[in-house]
Amino acid sequence: MRTSSLKKHAIPGIAAILFTFNPIVGHSNASYPNFTEVVEKNIPAVVIVHAKKTISNSPSMNPNIPNLPDEFKPFFDKFFDEEQNTPRGPRQAPSFGSGFILTDDGYIMTNNHVISNSEEITVTLSDQTELAAKLIGSDKRSDLALLKVEADNLPVVKIGTSEDLKLGEWVLAIGSPFGFDHTVTAGIVSGKKRNLPNESYVPYIQTDVAINPGNSGGPLFNLEGDVVGVNAQIYTRSGGFMGVSFAIPAETLATVYKQLKNDGKVKRGWLGVYIQEVDKDLAASFGMDKPKGAVVAKILDKSPAQKSGFKQGDVILAFNDVDINKSKDLPLLVGVTEVDKSIKVKILRDKSIIYKNVIIEELPEDTEIASMREKTIDNKMISGLKVSNIDETTKKNLNIYGGVKVEQISSKQLNNSKIQINDIITHINNKPIFNIRDFERKVDMLTDDSLANLLVYRNSNPVYLAIKISK
Repeated sequence: MRTSSLKKHAIPGIAAILFTFNPIVGHSNASYPNFTEVVEKNIPAVVIVHAKKTISNSPSMNPNIPNLPDEFKPFFDKFFDEEQNTPRGPRQAPSFGSGFILTDDGYIMTNNHVISNSEEITVTLSDQTELAAKLIGSDKRSDLALLKVEADNLPVVKIGTSEDLKLGEWVLAIGSPFGFDHTVTAGIVSGKKRNLPNESYVPYIQTDVAINPGNSGGPLFNLEGDVVGVNAQIYTRSGGFMGVSFAIPAETLATVYKQLKNDGKVKRGWLGVYIQEVDKDLAASFGMDKPKGAVVAKILDKSPAQKSGFKQGDVILAFNDVDINKSKDLPLLVGVTEVDKSIKVKILRDKSIIYKNVIIEELPEDTEIASMREKTIDNKMISGLKVSNIDETTKKNLNIYGGVKVEQISSKQLNNSKIQINDIITHINNKPIFNIRDFERKVDMLTDDSLANLLVYRNSNPVYLAIKISK
């Protein structure tokens, strides 16, 4: 508000002085990039993608606005309540985004979410020519889709690499935010290999390039004019750009493009494990000198990991001779691994290093590979715990042989304990728990003030907890 007031009431002469001198304070030799050549060269290869689909217009329908702030929801609820007299029934819902031409004969890349469930797709070229587009293939997990238009001698972009990008490097985007075609925005690389929630197979590039609805599927360029990414997502609390945007890296684009063009779908490697981050306490409980790797919290039935003899509590330290520093590294490596290829995996098991050879299989369509999120719970004690035996139905539902259910935690520990009521404890230090008596016996074997790891099922999901023992 203060800045706005100054801009509104400033004397023109003073304002000119301020804007003349402020940019160069402390940067007498500063130089700023000129984007004009990159823009002029690549604008002809950037397109607008229009998609149409039929949706049901029901009285209960509310606008699907991602991350809509709570304070705005009553307005939209009220708005739609006042529209009760509007005729209902199926209607055409338009969707639009951006895309870019990869080949002169009409292959075009965009985001999957731009065209998903569409009945009709058209592409508008830079000279306003509209062409019908055919969907060659799409990949939900990478959020990429490949289109084809019937045309010749089209302008194309050049695909570069994101590996060489440096933090602070200038990049620019071309797209159609809010329908304003061929809009150019610029910024810097803010981060690399970002792992987003429910996005295990894309190491996103983070930038501060302004990205808004309509930019999705458009290219991200470096100053050489090469495509280094595909603009796909933003982080927002308002529904609009807030300075944090994410792009799919060029390496992912190249891999997906090749598979979609040849096969119409993307094949990914599959290991068949749920994994968890190794924090400081877990590392200590596993006998590790520092946190690294990925803890195997669950092994899926009939998966490559099960066939190769992986066990819950294994810490995967390397995959195909590549170190796993963070758990998020593993899905990326597995996903790009050739199907049916034998891979050597380095594992820490019972404080000893072992190696397993596993034949990587294709990721099933109906299987979601999810990384267990890092738990950031304070290190508290196990005292004051009351447990009960679990019934056969619970065993069957969780596919476990035994365990105990946490029924009560002392009031002193209730608010801060890592363990929660209704947790099902199945292992202590990788040793199975079958019932109450077995649980008490294994707890009695632990020394006071020692650090133990517990495998618990919480809301049907397995997670390892490092617990300091107090008796």
